[in-house]
Amino acid sequence: MASSARNGAIGMHLVDISDVNALKSVPTRNGFGEGLIEAGKSNRNVIGICADLAESTRMEGFKKACPDQYIAIGVAEQLLVAMAAGLASAGKIPFIASYAMFNPGRSWEQVRTTMALNETNVKIAGAHAGVSVGPDGATHQAIEDIAIMRVLPHMIVVVPCDSAQTKKATLAVAQKWGPTYLRFAREKSPVITTEETPFEIGKAQTFRTGSDVAIIACGILVYNALVAAQELAGDGIECTVINNHTVKPMDEHAVIEAAKLCGTVVTVEEHQQHGGMGSRVAEILAQHHPVPIEFVGVRDQFGQSGDPGELIEHYGMGTSAIKTAVRRALRRKPGSHALAEPNTAE
Repeated sequence: MASSARNGAIGMHLVDISDVNALKSVPTRNGFGEGLIEAGKSNRNVIGICADLAESTRMEGFKKACPDQYIAIGVAEQLLVAMAAGLASAGKIPFIASYAMFNPGRSWEQVRTTMALNETNVKIAGAHAGVSVGPDGATHQAIEDIAIMRVLPHMIVVVPCDSAQTKKATLAVAQKWGPTYLRFAREKSPVITTEETPFEIGKAQTFRTGSDVAIIACGILVYNALVAAQELAGDGIECTVINNHTVKPMDEHAVIEAAKLCGTVVTVEEHQQHGGMGSRVAEILAQHHPVPIEFVGVRDQFGQSGDPGELIEHYGMGTSAIKTAVRRALRRKPGSHALAEPNTAE
């Protein structure tokens, strides 16, 4: 297989993932809490409104640091959105927090009408997204939320890859005008970026370069994608890995250039395969540069209770599943090589 530099354009600003024991694991929700405190202290128009889940969503720290900018309303997600829209119309920058399954899940009509239709400057903090919520089970595992949010006109959708990037994304969202959905998780996940790693809404990041297959991922599964790429390199398969943290507006240029470089793409997300980040990648490539695509995500199923790591594996989103998808994509690539076949069972 043709090979290229192992590190991407900002590879020097990433943590070395080869030493698993040295990696720090922190929930992405912690980054949201830290970012919200910093945003609130620098701008008193930033307010936090929570639906009775301050500790779980990591708004508890903001409540203590900026008590005059915090509102608790109880379990009322529809009211959460409506109240925030009114405050945004008066010049405030409301961050509204709940589990993603309930906000935007339960409150989607209010999100559509009071946020997106009226273009109000409300920021939804969707916590506990994906099957990695674990024991909470199917009723609390939002794996359709990217789909229902990206379809809304005017809506920005951001899915950071780790806690450090979630903090940066929270600060960026506070400064960027427009209705926004910020998605993050409950469980600890490896921190792969550093303080120096840049972040810009709408600008995807190349974390690794290779000319065989482009892996385009978002959220905490970016780490799995990097591990898969590292292991595949041992078999002579070099993958580009892109952290596609902004699902909307997506970095079309980065997606197209990755497809041109590699000739085939694998998308990776902790979400339904239907309608999510991967679907948007497919839409872009179908219009501008069609190539074979494989999708890693939940295959038209609901979640279930279980250990977070086991659920990721069970629903086909672990490192081995990504490697298998890469090999499938490679077999479909014109002029594919025998290395598309695994040396051992994966």
